[in-house]
Amino acid sequence: MSAATVPPGGGSPREAGPGGAGDDRVSDMGGPETELDEARIAALSAAAVDARQRAWAPYSRFQVGAALLCDDGTVVTGCNVENASYGLTVCAERTALLKAVSDGRRRFVAIAIATDMPEPATPCGMCRQAMAEFADDLPIYLVNPAGARRTFSLAALLPGAFKPEALLQWQAERAT
Repeated sequence: MSAATVPPGGGSPREAGPGGAGDDRVSDMGGPETELDEARIAALSAAAVDARQRAWAPYSRFQVGAALLCDDGTVVTGCNVENASYGLTVCAERTALLKAVSDGRRRFVAIAIATDMPEPATPCGMCRQAMAEFADDLPIYLVNPAGARRTFSLAALLPGAFKPEALLQWQAERAT
């Protein structure tokens, strides 16, 4: 499931229609500051756990899945895809983010990230910076298939993020 919507009452995400957002689009999800109810968090977490099973991780055997909730209610999933040339590996979080952006989505509400560690792992620094490109803050739900969950905000995991505004300010100062 690469794009789905989370029903207002929670439950499992449903496949999205051809345009990316399904007929049952959720429009009341609010912005990143909106608190998700337990059913929505559970549905997002389940989508991440499901995406994890599609990971291509023959080298590290560390499978990761991500489910990114967009502001229109669409859930875009991703998994890590390793490569024999390790530097070409793409993390699950960035896979989901890149899929969402390539479909025209730029505003995100939350992300769930699934690993099989007893204490669910946090995203790497590169993924944190990639998320910061599109969100000042973002709830991050770290989960595992056994049901463990840890919750962080992007701001807590990446204080002092390099933001697009800083680059624009630097460019403006150089132009004068």
